[in-house]
Amino acid sequence: MEKFRSVFNGIKPIIGMIHLKALPGTPKNTLNSYEIINTALQEADIYKRAGIDGIMIENMHDVPYLKGSVGHEISSLMTLIGYLIKQKAQLPVGIQILAGANIEALAAANAAGLDFVRAEGFVYAHVADEGLIEAQAGELLRYRKRIGAEDIAIFTDIKKKHSSHYITNDVTLLDTARAAQFFLSDGIIITGSHTGDSASIEELKSLKGLTVPILIGSGVTKDNVADYLPLCDGIIVGSYFKKEGHWENELEYSRIKEFMRLVKK
Repeated sequence: MEKFRSVFNGIKPIIGMIHLKALPGTPKNTLNSYEIINTALQEADIYKRAGIDGIMIENMHDVPYLKGSVGHEISSLMTLIGYLIKQKAQLPVGIQILAGANIEALAAANAAGLDFVRAEGFVYAHVADEGLIEAQAGELLRYRKRIGAEDIAIFTDIKKKHSSHYITNDVTLLDTARAAQFFLSDGIIITGSHTGDSASIEELKSLKGLTVPILIGSGVTKDNVADYLPLCDGIIVGSYFKKEGHWENELEYSRIKEFMRLVKK
């Protein structure tokens, strides 16, 4: 909990997602590096002006995703973008590299001076659309120690969206959360079944009493944020901040501004 509080200065943060345009070498890439960087910086400026508490970058347009690692053309450009956004926004900034490229994300965060990473496959295993994602907690935390990046928080998805959890069907969300807490997660992320889907209120209530911070990672809107805020330590918002609430669209300043107004109220 202390690392989480240190990153966000003790507040309950709203973290806005920047879904980077498709990066070099990926099937949907049409922009050069300058255009990708410029778009990301424009979105960071929108978030800053709207009063967001933190920003996270993610290579969501890089479909279909590789599993467990990415090339230097991805990690190096994301490192640069993360560094530039951190300098521009002067806010807590994090990074996720899909799919499950947690070592690369941590290396990028360390090089860019970022504050946190979002990691898939921290405890237990699940079947994602990229294939079998296995637990990485031991490897990831040892790597963080080895490169001297212990000030970087690792927030970890459990029972992750877009995945089958049949192989852990006998392990509840609470049991999974307890395992992540035992394996030294700096914060667990709870999502709905798909991007934009809401997390279960009842499942969130079952996590009461854990000492690990809880973040909600999908499905929060201005209409339900009042229901979720009391049940968590922070919220990650992507789709709702886009035009028409769809993740592939452009950010809409007025949606973010109104959402933050309601949260502060």
